[in-house]
Amino acid sequence: MNALRSWLATTNGRIAAAFLVALLLHLIGTTLIPGYSSPFAIRAILVLAALLAVASVGQTLTVIIGGIDLSIPFVIGFANVVAAQLYGQGWNFVLVCTLVGLLAIVIGGLNGLISRGLNIHPLIVTLGVGMIVQGLVLLWTKGFPSGSAPPAVSAFVSIGGSVGPLPVPWLVPSVAVMTALIVLVLARTPYGRRLYALGSNPGAAPLALIDPLKMWVVTYAASAFFAAVAGVLLLGFTGSAYGDVGQPYLFQTIAAVVVGGAALVGGRGSYLGTIAGVLVLTEINTLLIGLGFKPAAVQAALGLIIVVLVSLYGRERHVSQTI
Repeated sequence: MNALRSWLATTNGRIAAAFLVALLLHLIGTTLIPGYSSPFAIRAILVLAALLAVASVGQTLTVIIGGIDLSIPFVIGFANVVAAQLYGQGWNFVLVCTLVGLLAIVIGGLNGLISRGLNIHPLIVTLGVGMIVQGLVLLWTKGFPSGSAPPAVSAFVSIGGSVGPLPVPWLVPSVAVMTALIVLVLARTPYGRRLYALGSNPGAAPLALIDPLKMWVVTYAASAFFAAVAGVLLLGFTGSAYGDVGQPYLFQTIAAVVVGGAALVGGRGSYLGTIAGVLVLTEINTLLIGLGFKPAAVQAALGLIIVVLVSLYGRERHVSQTI
């Protein structure tokens, strides 16, 4: 029993436990809800999980470095509305995506620059910057966004789509490839090693020739970029612009990262763990909705999960305090 507890306390143990919980939830849903494991239902679960996985990339990176990014839902809404508006005005969609991506990188870089450069907690900075972005979008659209996504983007995320013999849309295998690349980057590249080193011991990192300000700017820029990608994908998924489309992802991205075994104090976590957390949250959402729970009850349940997980994982001492 002690050995099992010790294993579950490790990052790999938490990741494995999260995958097992996701599988258990799916089996419960299959038992209680007719059609829960039908091909269409599984495709829907995979698509919803893939969208959350994209939105959670940045949260994973910022939590590992010892920060947090509350601007993600606002950047998602910004990308969703701006892409729809410009495409609706006749812009080439590739040009639209390039512009949205560059603006998102600037927004994220600003988050990292202010947080680290001025030593202001990123929770305050990212929330403030996110609200500024949302306000500017509202002023630009006068509160009534319009436009839609190109058919190719809608087909890319459509639940009814397929990739050759695979009965899933292109979004699902694309996210699988993205996951492998991110795991590789975090494990095998200088950026990944510096990210963990800075999150583990911010004071000692400069002694290892790691530039904290540069790392924070790059990491938050990447976070905003992936949030913008999620916003464009959600435009294809919903079919129309909606400024608040990212709001459900405010705490879901945090919960996915924590469920996957990341420490909110920084220095520990993995994107594979986040994927496990994403599957757990998607299964919980689907199961509760399938059982007839109202959206408010589903939101309350997710809030309870976050509180419980943060109380378990968020109180851990920073790695530098254990050395």
